[in-house]
Amino acid sequence: MDLLVLLLLCTAPLIRGYRSGLVIDSCEDMKFHYSGLSAQTAPSPFIVTTEQRRYRLGEDVKVELQGPASTPFTGFLLEAIEVGSETPVGSFAIPAGAAKLLTCSQRPNSAVSHTSGFNSSYIQVTWRSEPSGDIKTVQFRASFVQNSTTFWVNVTSPVLTFTNGRAARSAGSLTGNGSTDPAPLVKSARSISSANCGVTKVCFSHPASCDPAVSSSCYFMSAMMSSNGTAVQYEMTGPYEGYIAFGFSDDQRMGNDDIYVCVTDSSGQAVVQHMYSTGRTTPQARPLGNVYNVTTSLQNNVISCSFTTTDIISIQGTSGFSQSYYFMFVHGRSSNGQIQKHSADFVSTTKMDISTPVVVSNSGFPDIIKAHGSLMLIAWMTTGSLGMMVARYLKKMAKGTRMCDKDLWFVVHVGVMCMTVAATIIAFILVFSHARDWSGGAHPVLGCLVMILSFFQPIVAMLRCGPQHHLRYLFNTSHFLNAVIIKSLAVAAIFTGLGLIDSSDGWLMKVMGGFLAWEALFYIMLEIHNGRNKHADSATVELESELVKIDGLLIGLFFLGNICFLVALLVGIGER
Repeated sequence: MDLLVLLLLCTAPLIRGYRSGLVIDSCEDMKFHYSGLSAQTAPSPFIVTTEQRRYRLGEDVKVELQGPASTPFTGFLLEAIEVGSETPVGSFAIPAGAAKLLTCSQRPNSAVSHTSGFNSSYIQVTWRSEPSGDIKTVQFRASFVQNSTTFWVNVTSPVLTFTNGRAARSAGSLTGNGSTDPAPLVKSARSISSANCGVTKVCFSHPASCDPAVSSSCYFMSAMMSSNGTAVQYEMTGPYEGYIAFGFSDDQRMGNDDIYVCVTDSSGQAVVQHMYSTGRTTPQARPLGNVYNVTTSLQNNVISCSFTTTDIISIQGTSGFSQSYYFMFVHGRSSNGQIQKHSADFVSTTKMDISTPVVVSNSGFPDIIKAHGSLMLIAWMTTGSLGMMVARYLKKMAKGTRMCDKDLWFVVHVGVMCMTVAATIIAFILVFSHARDWSGGAHPVLGCLVMILSFFQPIVAMLRCGPQHHLRYLFNTSHFLNAVIIKSLAVAAIFTGLGLIDSSDGWLMKVMGGFLAWEALFYIMLEIHNGRNKHADSATVELESELVKIDGLLIGLFFLGNICFLVALLVGIGER
């Protein structure tokens, strides 16, 4: 309903409704004068806020009327008064078509009300203080209508005091592409939620079906079409790195994408940018266009942006709100308002159109990335560990047993280390064939170092000198040190890789930490036991046999735990 004052047709002739927002006779007391109904006494879900708490003579102040996204108001009346009196002060300016200026107490433009057809959870207007006159402490007050039986009166803002100094905050802010928009409202990220997803709005999130009002680790965007189909209200929120962004595409890869970005500018203020992606390079900036009701926040390490636009989605070959697109969501770092290569992306499994309210499912991380991570995990936390332990601690086990004219321990060592190097090469090829580019950060650097050193380790081993050669100790030392370096780099690469796909609760990182601690514990135990073995060189055969059995028992116990940690991490990767 688009009435400010309730219009009950043919039922109460004393009731006076105001479809067009002309409520001048309510200016004095902000009460709606009609019969039989009273204002709500419970706290109003709608609020009046300003971005600053001080003003100067002649200065513009942005005033926001807002409520929960799921609870729009259909009418309002707003005015500024001097604290301690009922006298209106200053004048208002309004966005075209969204509101109407009123004359109260014979003061032109001293109040604002809705226009016919108004239905929104947010509107921003501009109030200008008087250029001269007595210094006044000002407060904004408003009345709101939610529906035909529910309304609130005298909802007030915090007090605005006069100052001779510089304004606490400028009245406008750059959007990041050169245009100036209404200054964004600093609001809680919890005002964006998954309420009404699939009912009145399209929602896309990671993890699937998360609620940003409940979890600060939720990456979330929504789109809600206006009743006449000419405008869309977008929301996006997520953990802060530098920026978050959503886009619409005709496929599941970057390129030919219409993108909106929520990013911090050089002053640290969150702003909205509009971009277009032509390929696997930095997207091109587009004019922000017909965007209004812009609100942003950066609070508690969560960045949020909300805005309404009448600009249609436009990519090559397809345009319009009613067309179907793949939904994309990315996040990454930024520098002075310039976005950098995203650190992660989520893409919908199917094409959807924003005019049909649904909850869009996402495909998570590509299977090829999961395969890359799984292979590296298996290679350097299981098979690599087995190869190293066999060579260092189990040489005396199955002593005298040979295979292919070699000691059994040596055959096992060579076999599992060849598997480790092969898995590393395959994982390396998979990720580069998918990315086709060099991503930023430490992870690719560590991965390349692991690949290079792993490749040369078996080659050098094949060129080693004989066991009795006087320089054999050089090979033994270098082979051991290189293995330790590769293992350390691989563990670091795994940690940084898991950090790229892990949720903000850090579950994968915690399990990996436990995995590493488990392995370190058994290396320490085996080293201590190995020292005892050296002192037992002259001991009886029975004692030596017992010590070897203990080595085997420790390594067997280690691999039971190893498999448990490995399976947990593989399952976690698969669910991402």
